[in-house]
Amino acid sequence: MKMLTVALLSAIAGPAWAQSHAHAHTDAAPAAAPAAVDHSKMDHSKMDHSTMDHSTMDHAAMGHGTAPVAPREPIPEVTDADRAAAFPPINHDAMEHAPNVHSLLLINRLEHWDGQHGTGQAWEASGWVGSNINRLWVRSEGERSGGRTESSDLEVLYGRSVSPWWDVLVGVKQDFRPADSRTWAAFGIQGLAPYKFETSATAYVGEGGQLAATMEVEYELLLTNRLILQPLVEATLAARDEPEHGMGAGLNKVEAGLRLRYEFSRRFAPYIGVSHERLFGDTADYHQAAGEHTRDTRWVAGVRVWF
Repeated sequence: MKMLTVALLSAIAGPAWAQSHAHAHTDAAPAAAPAAVDHSKMDHSKMDHSTMDHSTMDHAAMGHGTAPVAPREPIPEVTDADRAAAFPPINHDAMEHAPNVHSLLLINRLEHWDGQHGTGQAWEASGWVGSNINRLWVRSEGERSGGRTESSDLEVLYGRSVSPWWDVLVGVKQDFRPADSRTWAAFGIQGLAPYKFETSATAYVGEGGQLAATMEVEYELLLTNRLILQPLVEATLAARDEPEHGMGAGLNKVEAGLRLRYEFSRRFAPYIGVSHERLFGDTADYHQAAGEHTRDTRWVAGVRVWF
């Protein structure tokens, strides 16, 4: 009996529920159209564009739009007057060109020294005239002590640039002191070695077949833009003994100096420093036999100028 009652109630309620469900779907409002997207307010940095298929998107519907083909204000056409103002005629005769011939005179050392065995003066100078490739060089150095010139020489050399930093030199050297005047043929190279070491090496062939060489290395250490510390090492060598010139075979002399200069301008710089000289081998013996000293430490003060 219970089962029969349940079956009857189900049969009566089924159509009513179906009708009510159908009316609910019929009376419901249609789905609203998607609202337009304002891309100016979207945070694109948080979107994963790698997973988006841009080829299937309607960018026009997104409001991106397209750039106008023509400018809003038309660009005026270029006239002959505009061209004349942009490219005025040039008077090449009125232009100043750099001269083909340059020159420089550098007095690297002009100093007074006070050593363990006396006082004196010394100089070292060089100059050139010519182009960037070919130059005529003049070099001179010497020393005075006790009111007389102990040594002096003059070199005249032809120099040719073989690289941006190096010159090859060939010419003659004339010794005026010590002993009698003497002429040498000179061959050398000078320039800026790696790490900015100023280097000069010259070989000499003298009268009677004597061979000699001089090597010099300088370096400039900028403590400030104007305060510069300059160490220097110079060495001289000879191939054979010449007692009359006080010259022995092998290493003759080494000079090491340290000078601190202040550049009031690039052209004028006073300096102070210290220098040490020492003779070696037979050269030391010849000078010692003549009553001269074989080593000396000197305080120096001088000026460096160039023109």
